[in-house]
Amino acid sequence: MIIVLVMSPSCPPRFLRAALLIACMLAVGCSSDSESANSAVPIGECPAAPLQVVVSVDQWGDIVEQLAGDCATVTTVIQSSKVDPHDYEPTTGDASEFTNADLVVVNGMDYDPWATKIVATLNPEPAVVNAGNVAGLSDGENPHVWYGPDYVFEFASAVTAELSKLSPKAASYFTAQSDSWSTSMQPYRDEIASIKAAHGGQSYVATESVFDYMAVALGLQDVTPAGFAAAAANETDPSPGDVAEFDDLLKAQGAQVLIYNIQTQGAIPEQIRSTAEASKVPVVDVTETVAPGATSFEQWQVDQLVALSAALKTTR
Repeated sequence: MIIVLVMSPSCPPRFLRAALLIACMLAVGCSSDSESANSAVPIGECPAAPLQVVVSVDQWGDIVEQLAGDCATVTTVIQSSKVDPHDYEPTTGDASEFTNADLVVVNGMDYDPWATKIVATLNPEPAVVNAGNVAGLSDGENPHVWYGPDYVFEFASAVTAELSKLSPKAASYFTAQSDSWSTSMQPYRDEIASIKAAHGGQSYVATESVFDYMAVALGLQDVTPAGFAAAAANETDPSPGDVAEFDDLLKAQGAQVLIYNIQTQGAIPEQIRSTAEASKVPVVDVTETVAPGATSFEQWQVDQLVALSAALKTTR
């Protein structure tokens, strides 16, 4: 800041002294404001040392990354749609990722038991967010928690709270990240509300329970034969009678859409799909883990919901 004083030769000295004093005060004040502005933490910059966070599966990994932002280094162990989390055997390298973790995020409900076993061997144990526990679900229930809209938002709140507890200096930062993430999820909320309003009450069948929590949120009616559904839930083969009942239902167009998990391999699911296609029952593909090419949890889910909406419109 440059201050120029122009004084008349006839100006009394006391006026000159006063003017100089005011000029100095202005200069100091402006300098202080400038320094404060320059030292302020830029939006998006973490005000504390980043935390170390390990997430067991990618269904939750993207959400945790968005919530943590620059205030955590997030490592997701299973990031491939070709890996079944139920049967995953962690490598030595995977286990080492947990060693320095401040926070571990698991799905729970015996979906990723290998992760909880690793945590139990650590001393001290890191903080843990268990999505199934947050949702109030128990072992033995449908473990595909990330398909329940309410569960997703409850999970996000729990993660934000735990991050803030672990790094109090960054609490405001984590709150801002949570707000930003919530805003980004609006298309997800909108699509769910739209499908429920337009198609609530319509029926579906499914090759397994992966999509069931979302279907409930959409108001859809599950008419999957009970024997087939029970076998799928227990990861056993359905009886020939169960398969025949499923085929007969599709041939009679007893369901308006088939929800098909494309990550489920085997002759029986493929037979069910073929019967649906031959019977003109629309098939909607879903995935258990984040779909290849999806850039976010929100995009993955919305893309599937849009496909479901289009299929249901053809059967009204």
